[in-house]
Amino acid sequence: MQREISEIKEEIESIEMIKIELSSGGDLKKIEKDIEKQEFKTFLSGKYDKGNAILEIFSGAGGQDSQDWATMLLRMYERYCASKGFKTSVLHQAFGEAGGPEGRIGTKSVTVEIKGNYAYGFLKKESGVHRLVRQSPFNAKSLRQTSFALVSIFPEIEEKDEQIEIKPEDLRIDTFRSSGPGGQNVNKIESAVRITHIPTGIVVVSQKERQQLRNKENAMKVLYAKLYHLKEEQHTKEIKEIKGENISASFGSQIRSYVLHPYKMVKDLRTQYETSDTESVLNGKLDEFVEAELKL
Repeated sequence: MQREISEIKEEIESIEMIKIELSSGGDLKKIEKDIEKQEFKTFLSGKYDKGNAILEIFSGAGGQDSQDWATMLLRMYERYCASKGFKTSVLHQAFGEAGGPEGRIGTKSVTVEIKGNYAYGFLKKESGVHRLVRQSPFNAKSLRQTSFALVSIFPEIEEKDEQIEIKPEDLRIDTFRSSGPGGQNVNKIESAVRITHIPTGIVVVSQKERQQLRNKENAMKVLYAKLYHLKEEQHTKEIKEIKGENISASFGSQIRSYVLHPYKMVKDLRTQYETSDTESVLNGKLDEFVEAELKL
């Protein structure tokens, strides 16, 4: 409740500031931008749009190329979130092979908590398969390679949400030592937590914290988010997609294409918005894509 009151106060203050600027002959371009920002919030009126988000990225088939692509996407979203004032925290990362460009280490899968006002609202339509076409940095002949990665965005759900009920007997909780790149142990104690929701088969992991209890709390956040998303999907096909059984990180289900060779182009296949400034996009400049998606 306190958070909702704070958000309402912030919106009222923003509108009042626009009124003051209008009455005092302020910078019209700035005023117009502020008004557009307030109008844009009408597209963020979903139940959980104002809250935090959970981001997951899974590399597709393709070995080092796809694992490197997943790491590139992780960096892209971290930089986008930083530009929006959102805080990111990696809850779990399964590392792939090392030896990538710019010292990057590949990623098989990663789960990130994103905290900030409207974090879920802005990112919710990023879910889907992202396709990269480039000259492979892992091939001696620099042949053109197509890589895929699956991105999933979930709202962070409070445990008190009455729509989601988790019975203790439906959970299998395992602990293990957290590890870093190359499988090296980060902690000498079993602080990492893996929770399996037996009825759905959903598995969530957290290894960020040094304390087992904190990792369990973080893992439960992800589980609540996934179960809520699962509950929202009514059709059998969509339910299987959420569980990872019916979405394949391949050409057929892609939402956005990033081409670095033989030309440069990032194109969203839903809105048809595109840009040749691939470097900026991969460095987190996603505003135009996000706005176009939300206005669909």
